[in-house]
Amino acid sequence: MNLSPLIAALDVENAKEAQRLVDELSPYVDIFKVGHPLFMRYGYEVTDYITGKGKKVFLDVKLHDIPNTVYLAVKAAREKGIFMLTLHASGGRKMIEHARKAKGEGFPLLLSVTVLTSMDEKQLKEIGILKNPEEQVIHLAELAVSAGSDGIVCSPNEVKPLRERLKKDAIIVTPGIRPEENGKKDDQKRTATPKKAIEMGADFIVVGRPLYKSAYPAQKAKQILESIEM
Repeated sequence: MNLSPLIAALDVENAKEAQRLVDELSPYVDIFKVGHPLFMRYGYEVTDYITGKGKKVFLDVKLHDIPNTVYLAVKAAREKGIFMLTLHASGGRKMIEHARKAKGEGFPLLLSVTVLTSMDEKQLKEIGILKNPEEQVIHLAELAVSAGSDGIVCSPNEVKPLRERLKKDAIIVTPGIRPEENGKKDDQKRTATPKKAIEMGADFIVVGRPLYKSAYPAQKAKQILESIEM
């Protein structure tokens, strides 16, 4: 698949704003991420708009439930033409195996979330996880891929060790991207520039606020892609 490495996160609350961003960014973006804010309000209205424009949907709802419930959810996403779908690796092997069975050999691509990029070692300890973020990411990533996940969502910090340890065709998607080294991190703890993330082995980078808070989103997207190619 010859797709742009830039995934635009439509982390806005308004469907019209999301549609405007899709229209503006389409020359540079092939995949648009729809998360909870939009999906809780509009369901498949926004995803249908994206696919209607000939673009692909990354539905980021981070499924984490009993295996049968996840099976049914993945089946529904498959029927709606979703291209990428997230689930939590911490849901365990059986849950991921059921997700794989539901999607078969086609789509959506299953991407297992390891450790949220907003979390650091202190927060992991608060929920009883004694591994540091990198150790926990590697542990969950290897479990998820062996259970049938097509790829992993992780912070830029863990891309390089995962690329060295996972099978070659495993997809690595990286949020926590900030176009400038000194860019504002907001609630992200583990970040990197687009160029650095790709150099370390990420297949796709997810960019949200730097795009949708820009006065000129398309120009910003173009700049990000140019920075990767430099």
